Amino acid sequence: MIDDYYNEQEQWERVKTWMRENGLWLAAGVAIGVLALFGWQWWQKYVEDRAVEASTRYQQALEALGRGDRPRGLTLVDELRRDYSASPYADQGDLVAARVHVENAELPKAAERLQRVMESSDDEELRLIARSRLARVQLAQGNFDAALATLDGAPAGAFAARFEEIRGDARIAKGDKAGALAAYRKARDLDTEGTLDSAALELKVADLVADGVASPAPAAAPMGAAPAAPAQAARP
Repeated sequence: MIDDYYNEQEQWERVKTWMRENGLWLAAGVAIGVLALFGWQWWQKYVEDRAVEASTRYQQALEALGRGDRPRGLTLVDELRRDYSASPYADQGDLVAARVHVENAELPKAAERLQRVMESSDDEELRLIARSRLARVQLAQGNFDAALATLDGAPAGAFAARFEEIRGDARIAKGDKAGALAAYRKARDLDTEGTLDSAALELKVADLVADGVASPAPAAAPMGAAPAAPAQAARP
């Protein structure tokens, strides 16, 4: 029993020594942990509050534009970009404002907003939407080569059919009817989700076919290569 007592006493003395030597660091670690927890909670609330504020500003801009108050709506969009530039609502606001500029024949302003979203948005889908719309604006400005370069600037992903239709419009504007027909047909084949105006697309194809336009011939096979199998009859 005496030996047990001394063993326990020794253990207690060791604990007290360890506490004297490390207690300050232990207390500091606990304090840091508590501060980190409160800091994380504060940050989460800050982020949530900012998201709500950005959403509110965006809705206010939409309401102003919806009632025809264009100056107020565009001002709110610019404030949204200034105060909440990291929010996706800032990008969506620029897309809405670009449409307003197009409706009012302010194509350079529309292009500026679309270029910004295309280059800086964290959302891949918004970047592709901005890219396709920018190409449309460039077409309206008569910058056909710029429109084609914009379309070629990034993989189209889920927007491949839309990109091809716009590419066809750019090629026909440049006088390349065969290239346009090939692009329209490709757009038609890629549009498995029905996102395009199929009736309008078919009309574009039919008009070119009626004019006697043929798609560009495929590249000649290398000498010695086996001849390609006969192609099945294709749609117009």
